Amino acid sequence: MPRFAANLTMMFQEFGFMDRFAAAAAAGFDAVEYLFPYDFEMSQIARALQESQLTQALFNLPPGDWQAGERGLAALPGRKSDFRDSVATALRYAAATGVGRVHVMSGIARCDDPDASACYRDSVAYLCDRAGEVGLDVLIEPINPRDMPGYFLYDFNYAADLIADLGAPNLKLQFDIYHRQIVHGDVLTGLKTLMPIIGHVQIAAVPLRNEPSTGELDDVRVLTALDDLGYSGFVGCEYRPAAGTVAGLGWMDAFRKG
Repeated sequence: MPRFAANLTMMFQEFGFMDRFAAAAAAGFDAVEYLFPYDFEMSQIARALQESQLTQALFNLPPGDWQAGERGLAALPGRKSDFRDSVATALRYAAATGVGRVHVMSGIARCDDPDASACYRDSVAYLCDRAGEVGLDVLIEPINPRDMPGYFLYDFNYAADLIADLGAPNLKLQFDIYHRQIVHGDVLTGLKTLMPIIGHVQIAAVPLRNEPSTGELDDVRVLTALDDLGYSGFVGCEYRPAAGTVAGLGWMDAFRKG
């Protein structure tokens, strides 16, 4: 059975962020993920994890100025120094939380811009080197252009080719089932083909990004396929509860019973 991680950015919004850890544990989760921890002290996050006996599954590097529309720095040629500063910040939070993997967002840039492509490659390689020194995996995640227009990394094939080309043992694919279905479809074949490089999975229903099993995919079948393929990592529940987080967790209970 997949090990589910509650996404505290999207789930448990009935609570303030620091109270979501305890809420997730009370709902039966033993792991959590979220976009960014950087508005809070490292000691606060570490204490919340310890008190709720939760494992930190994943978080993202700082994305730049989110409010101004930045969605990562890795593919932005003029932000190399800022990107490297963001790496240092993320590694400090990783050490404090015990997380085993971090996700690096590419940023808003043209995918056919050779300068952006070269910058992205160099940024990911730099992060892999730095993260590898402390035993961390690096994740890259294609994000669909409907939710995030102009995002540099939207193609799963591009991501797979980059992973193969760089050859870093700690560089993995973050396979978000929601994004995969919107960009390429062919979710089950994609999982089977890409499983050797997958380091993290996320799930949400398509198209509304609500609870799994409420959209166009047979998510129980997809989750069962993960087991059949031998996937033993986390499955991040990165979805927007339709009408209350706890009220919507029946999909997970039904899967566990199945």
